[in-house]
Amino acid sequence: MESTNGFHHIDSGSPELNGKITEWLQWDKNETTLEEIRKLVEGCEWEKLKLLLLTRLSFGTAGLRGAMRAGFNGMNELVVLQTAQGLLKYIQKCYPSSEDQKRGIVFGFDGRHQSRRFAEISACIFLHADIPVFLYSKTVATPMVPFAVFEKKCLAGVMVTASHNPKNDNGYKVYWSNSAQIISPHDKGIQKSILANLVPWSTSWSVDKLDSTLLSDPYDEMTALYMEKLGGIIPKDLINEYNVKSDVQFVYSAMHGVGWPFVERGFAVAGLKPPIAVEEQRDPDPEFPTVQFPNPEEGKSSLVLSIKLANETKSQIILANDPDADRLACAEKNPISGEWKVFTGNELGALLGWWSIECFKRDHANEKLSDCYLLASTVSSKMLASVARAEGLQFEETLTGFKWMGNKSVELIENNKTVLFAFEEAIGFMFSPTVLDKDGVSAACHLATMACYLRGREGKSLTEKLDDLYRKYGFHCTMTSYFLCYDPDVIIRIFERIRNFHGEGTYPKSILNGKYEIKYVRDLTTGVDTQQASGRAIFPVSRSSQMITFTFANGTVVTLRTSGTEPKIKYYAEMCAQPEQSDWCGLRQVLSEMVDAIVHEFLQPAKHNLIPKPE
Repeated sequence: MESTNGFHHIDSGSPELNGKITEWLQWDKNETTLEEIRKLVEGCEWEKLKLLLLTRLSFGTAGLRGAMRAGFNGMNELVVLQTAQGLLKYIQKCYPSSEDQKRGIVFGFDGRHQSRRFAEISACIFLHADIPVFLYSKTVATPMVPFAVFEKKCLAGVMVTASHNPKNDNGYKVYWSNSAQIISPHDKGIQKSILANLVPWSTSWSVDKLDSTLLSDPYDEMTALYMEKLGGIIPKDLINEYNVKSDVQFVYSAMHGVGWPFVERGFAVAGLKPPIAVEEQRDPDPEFPTVQFPNPEEGKSSLVLSIKLANETKSQIILANDPDADRLACAEKNPISGEWKVFTGNELGALLGWWSIECFKRDHANEKLSDCYLLASTVSSKMLASVARAEGLQFEETLTGFKWMGNKSVELIENNKTVLFAFEEAIGFMFSPTVLDKDGVSAACHLATMACYLRGREGKSLTEKLDDLYRKYGFHCTMTSYFLCYDPDVIIRIFERIRNFHGEGTYPKSILNGKYEIKYVRDLTTGVDTQQASGRAIFPVSRSSQMITFTFANGTVVTLRTSGTEPKIKYYAEMCAQPEQSDWCGLRQVLSEMVDAIVHEFLQPAKHNLIPKPE
């Protein structure tokens, strides 16, 4: 056998693996990952090599996400290079004219290890093809990429980020020319194009084009324009009457990510009192040294330093972004008990959804609410559906993830509809119509403005206002959590058992020995929906992910699903009361009983060694 990087003969016992090892050793020009594979070959560690080389990262939630390591199944320079080659060819196929191609592409990156390098390699592949590139010169919040796609009318955008994943992960998030995250057919088209362009081109390892005249840095222009538009969306009378005069003090954590310069500037534009930053977490640090998980969605465990600083500075409200600043968490101190309430995504969605209507009414007094839309994903609370019904707005439900809400927003806007607000329970909020994706920066400024208004005008806290909304529109009791499961086979076994509960092709009929009857089942993995006359689901079906929703006779809705980006089985449960119903404690107890039963009867965490969400 011809020598391949020092190996005259590779014999793993698998011709397929031999071929993949040879490809890697011939194609990879990064000494670190090349050496990683070389050592495994020298040690005859064939099982490890199979894991790294025989499967490859495929396009999931609007791009790639995985561990930074050698192999086709990891995030590394070769995989990023192949992805950029495939993306380039796909864009050239969709936009064959040289005039269109002049619109260019945007690249941004976060503060993780290798993020800048991945963005630069990708940018040079496009520059070698004479396609203009807007490459942010320093770390940016993820929303700045779709914002630039929209404002610059680009063909696509890529954000190199793994959002709130552990520090060893990275990702490649792709936006299409409509500035929304890619969905079908583009995800499948790009994946196919990547597989057709795996061999590195002669120029692909070169980053000598970073001084090209086709390369420009949009940072200053886009940041200034973003802030200008943000200032235009928050009603001026709120800024002047409440924000400027308010003494509400906010503590802010960037969670070792990129959010601080954007939130600091956003607060200034909105006339808000400057936030007090958690110094240890203010600047990008790819090691995330102060948090076990760099994810404010984890609740109090991720806000320990924020709570300490807020108590020391007598601040009433904590705001926190995830490391790429597209999500927002919020906590508020009870002035009597001194306890901190960390709001769920559903609670913040209710507050911000109501607030979006209030802001719209102030600036568009003569416009009809019947053309205005609120959006939420299917696993999120239906509180906004209740608000829309009562206030004469429209409500749209989409599949899970902002790629669906972003693309639905594009569709609505093209039909001259007004999208006021969209959210998902995983603390993702889309308030600004200039960014058709979740945006933790604009959400922080709107939430802070709402808090100042409520204190100044109504003398109320966010918690008190939330209770007002429940009294007016009906209490919506939700419970969400997850289990970690690192074995994909176990996950498949759990969901297949649910699909064959009473024999082949039968779903569970009840829980707790018939106490709570299941009325309908919707399975978006297989396409079953017993609520539809046809028995088939209306939403798109994805066989690559697990998602089953149960609607109970008492109106409770529970969804079990796998995460697209993490090794999690998530569950979401909601029970909705009518506005006149006042027994909120009773509702909580019933829902808690039902959730416990579903977890133990359907997921069987003890049997499958599932790891509960860390407290």
